[in-house]
Amino acid sequence: MYIYKIFLKRLFDLIMSVILFIAFSPIILFIILILFFTNNGNVFFLQERPGLNGRPFKIIKFKTMKDLFDINHRLLSDELRITKVGKFIRTTSLDELLQLINVIKGDMSLVGPRPLMMQYLSRYSSEQSRRHNVLPGITGWAQVNGRNSISWEEKFKFDVEYVDNQSFYLDLKILWLTFIKVIQRKGINAAENANMEEFKG
Repeated sequence: MYIYKIFLKRLFDLIMSVILFIAFSPIILFIILILFFTNNGNVFFLQERPGLNGRPFKIIKFKTMKDLFDINHRLLSDELRITKVGKFIRTTSLDELLQLINVIKGDMSLVGPRPLMMQYLSRYSSEQSRRHNVLPGITGWAQVNGRNSISWEEKFKFDVEYVDNQSFYLDLKILWLTFIKVIQRKGINAAENANMEEFKG
């Protein structure tokens, strides 16, 4: 599977992402239009995340929360800032569609460990940090094995397991299981990190 890892996986990612982006373009345009009015023109969410070997890149998603602050100018919790439209987009995983652009650019893969927060980089053990030996993915082995219902340690164990065993068959299996879970809406939070504590190492 060495050829798949170094060449065919990228080719598969590129072809599938372009096809999916074109196929979902009417939905993407519709969401952009809806969010333009519900979010006062703020449609896109951009955030720096660690990519291959921990190198930062800008992940792109639909903006599903308003920028609301308390009296000390600190952002309110996700649960208070998420809109009704945003909640629907989150629970249906439609906010992830724009990450197809990240895949086309080469920042991400369709399948791989999910890109987390930059501040987590210094908190990983040497074993956990191996999750960055491959491109991060829109979905991954941890996402189809519990997602937010498992601990950080279990998530990272699945991530490293994927790094050691990645193959075309495994990627197809993860994509299929992701499709099933999205249809069933299993393990999906309306607000990111709503049920998952910050990883502190």
